[in-house]
Amino acid sequence: MTTALHAASCPKLAAGVRLRHDAARDCWVLLAPERVLMLDEIAHQVLQRCDGVATVEAIVEALAQDYQADREQIAVDVQAMLSALIAKRMIEA
Repeated sequence: MTTALHAASCPKLAAGVRLRHDAARDCWVLLAPERVLMLDEIAHQVLQRCDGVATVEAIVEALAQDYQADREQIAVDVQAMLSALIAKRMIEA
């Protein structure tokens, strides 16, 4: 598993981690062994793009276009979120 995250990295969910809609809570969650993270809309949008094919740069660009938001701020936020999930071993890059 790679711990460094670069613009050319292609993040994906780690083995055993799943992105699911929790009907009881009516929200998207990230499921890992003995862990559940409730996701907001933006986190869900980022994680559904983490397919191991799309680069971080492509994910940032798509979000900037979809939300018509500042690309640089999105890049900072995506980098921070994915780095935190890598540290928790929920994402591989």
